[in-house]
Amino acid sequence: MPDDLPSPHEALLRLILAGGALAPRRTLLGRFGDAASVLRAGPTAWRSAGCNTEQCARIAIPDHAAVGRCAAWLMAPDRHLLGIGSEDYPSLLASTDEAPLALFVQGDPTALWHPAVAVVGSRTPSPSGAELAGEFAGALAGSGLCVVSGLAAGVDARAHQAALDVADGRTVAVVATGLDLTFPPRHAALHARIAARGAVVSEYPPGTAARPGQFPARNRIVAGLTLGTVVIEAAARSGALITARLAAEAGREVFALPGSVRNPRARGCHRLIRDGAHLVEHPDEVIAGVAGLAASLGKALRLRLDAPTEQARTARGRVPPSPEPDYQRLWKVLDDNPTCMDSLIQRSGLTAARLSAMLLIMELDGKVVANHGRYCRKP
Repeated sequence: MPDDLPSPHEALLRLILAGGALAPRRTLLGRFGDAASVLRAGPTAWRSAGCNTEQCARIAIPDHAAVGRCAAWLMAPDRHLLGIGSEDYPSLLASTDEAPLALFVQGDPTALWHPAVAVVGSRTPSPSGAELAGEFAGALAGSGLCVVSGLAAGVDARAHQAALDVADGRTVAVVATGLDLTFPPRHAALHARIAARGAVVSEYPPGTAARPGQFPARNRIVAGLTLGTVVIEAAARSGALITARLAAEAGREVFALPGSVRNPRARGCHRLIRDGAHLVEHPDEVIAGVAGLAASLGKALRLRLDAPTEQARTARGRVPPSPEPDYQRLWKVLDDNPTCMDSLIQRSGLTAARLSAMLLIMELDGKVVANHGRYCRKP
């Protein structure tokens, strides 16, 4: 396809691969609505938004090999590219100041819309720290929350594994490499399991190797996708503390588990508690702590979908009293038998993102039950 007539995916990839400061490219997307319109606007508009000479050159003359590599990766099943401003981009993350230009997703992109809590901590936890990570993540997943972490060694890996061990547990891994790679490499099998049951997410295009500066940047996505962050063992200087700080700056809850004063891995948690984080000893305290934000998320999604803020409870088998046709359509295709997302999409004709958001609202309202990735009317 000629450079002046790029496909939507190619246009977005060109903006991503231009690199450099994120703010000018986000400004351009906000100003022109989509990546193809940004490219058509030309260098004068790019410079006026703050793009430097190098960025302008890379937008105008892309690395075709890199664009082709990304396009080839996206052609495989269950691989997605979500640009900020699109209806599929998770709204919680989009509301943060440093939201990425786009997300590469391997797995189910609707998992990014589910109410979630981050579980992070030391890469070398104590035996009790690893055990607590498993207990908290398993309980959070069992309560219906999605567990988000960074696929790193230690607490991250234990949290993902514990969520996967729950029958209908959801987990999302946010990584600091391209999704064609795994870091650390020994987590390749865990990466595959998460992609099959939830999603693995990165802002970095395929082919991007691990570099030190990318891990702190990754943490802002972990914080931005979630209602709160739980820190389990963290040294005085650690990536987990960065995630907690970013969560607090985004208006999300921060929870820290206390430890022994003789344990250097507990110093970061004690610092967080001194700075105002919630001291927690049991997963139920976390679940209660994010309940208010979860309700706010449901209200935000109702507004986004033009849904009513309150829906009266209805008798089994009746359509909810909502003038919104999409809700009536979804209610009709739901029944007492658990149904997978793909079938609901086919029956209703709704997009995956809209359907997922509507199901979340109905789940928060107590009208829908999710089990093993399948949905039915609540008895």
